Amino acid sequence: MLEESTEAQAQSPSADRWLAQANHLLPAALATARAGKGFPGRWRTILSLLDRLPGCLASLSTHPCFSKNVLCGEQLNSVCKTLEELINLAASPSPGKLQTQNKLDSVAGSLEMALRDCNLLIKTEVLVQAKEKDPDSDFQELLARLQLGHAEAKHRALDSLLEAMKEDLSGVVSVLSRRSVAALVQLLSAGSSKVREKAVAAVCSLAESGSLTSTLLVSEGAVLPLVRLAETGSKHGKEKAVFSLERLSLSKEGATEIVSKGGIGVLAAAAAAAALRNLAAVEELRGNLAEEGAVEAMAALLGREAAAAEFMESMTAGGGAVGSGALAGLLRCLAGGAPAEAAAAAVRNLAGGAQAEEMVRMGLVGGLANVLRVGSSRAKQAAAWAVWKVSAGVEMKRELGEKGFVAALAPMLGEKEGGAREAAAAALASLLCCPQNAAEVKRKAGETVPRLVHLLEPGGSAKKHAVCCLLVLSPSGRCRKLMVSYGAVGYLKKLSEMGVPGSRKLLGRLQKSKIRSFFSRR
Repeated sequence: MLEESTEAQAQSPSADRWLAQANHLLPAALATARAGKGFPGRWRTILSLLDRLPGCLASLSTHPCFSKNVLCGEQLNSVCKTLEELINLAASPSPGKLQTQNKLDSVAGSLEMALRDCNLLIKTEVLVQAKEKDPDSDFQELLARLQLGHAEAKHRALDSLLEAMKEDLSGVVSVLSRRSVAALVQLLSAGSSKVREKAVAAVCSLAESGSLTSTLLVSEGAVLPLVRLAETGSKHGKEKAVFSLERLSLSKEGATEIVSKGGIGVLAAAAAAAALRNLAAVEELRGNLAEEGAVEAMAALLGREAAAAEFMESMTAGGGAVGSGALAGLLRCLAGGAPAEAAAAAVRNLAGGAQAEEMVRMGLVGGLANVLRVGSSRAKQAAAWAVWKVSAGVEMKRELGEKGFVAALAPMLGEKEGGAREAAAAALASLLCCPQNAAEVKRKAGETVPRLVHLLEPGGSAKKHAVCCLLVLSPSGRCRKLMVSYGAVGYLKKLSEMGVPGSRKLLGRLQKSKIRSFFSRR
């Protein structure tokens, strides 16, 4: 990884020799600055920078690890070249005012960069951790190079960093500091498109590595340049930026920052379903998503991107409405061979709201029937709750019964998952208020009644709905006998003590039935 820099260090003078050379050149450079003619303001700036240099060099040279790190020698080499350039400027014939002015500005800029880099090198932990046989020191050095030198030097450092990430990403992540992340984030806005593209590739790898790194990227301002790259970068750069934003949007802080920096429109234009799904998971951001057209963009992806249905599930969770295009897309998702669970959940959320009638007109009943027939357990559970919500009217109860919903829901009473049993019991409790539907259950009482009795367990979540179903069926003598034989009386005594609605009434009917049965046998 750093073989080239190590070899260069072995072939070049040591940091101590470069320090001696800099101290040797410094008096001549100071004399040149004091004697400089023309452009007095620029000469004063250079002299001021030179006056700060001895203290900076002394601080660097007294660091315990001064001679152990190649960066120290490189920085001092750069200082020596700048001092030599300044001395030669005074010794050579004047090339003309404009060229002299440019050269003075170049020297001042190099001195300012040298002072900044030396101070940065002292403050970072790279020198402290540059110990022999320390496997992390190479990574520390790479990250430090992102902060040192001119743009081309940082570009080379970025190349080395990307190679290191390919070889050992976890090693790089383990030595990340806030300062090194900030330096990498700055390169996302570099003037060179190549540098920006490489920087976003590095950021993408870091964002993918874990939540702690993502938190650092958000806090160091990575979101805004990533949003810009997702909008205006190259094809490769856009892909990396969008994926980075997707990872950063997994946290509430990251999602909020993306929205505040104008990321919704950019992500919608990029059809970034996963990122928008993550944003929709934050309740406070759903209003922004609706206002900025994210719902319409995701509606076009329904049936193609699973994240689009998950987005709709979140957007409708609090009773939020969606457009007719989204409704049609959700219903299409219910009609396929493997109905999307999230689409079923979104339909469940909408079924009890103002858009229920519109959904029924658009084919809701057929979609729910398909889910109950071929859907997964979670999809069936959502569909059952949707049936419960839309079946308030007598006509709808009758229609659902005629379409086979009673027969489809009854087997769900025996599901292993408690939530599925509760949803099925609730839907049946509503449908059984229609006499035709109740008659259908009574014909198959031997299968359905035992399942309903088992749902009367005091610790179960479906007990109140099971009581409602059994109450409707209790006028049937056959159903009452089944209830008693499967232990309903014992359950109902406990539920009566708990105050479960309808349990005392049902218990009274079963006990009277037992008494009548006793005397009839006498």
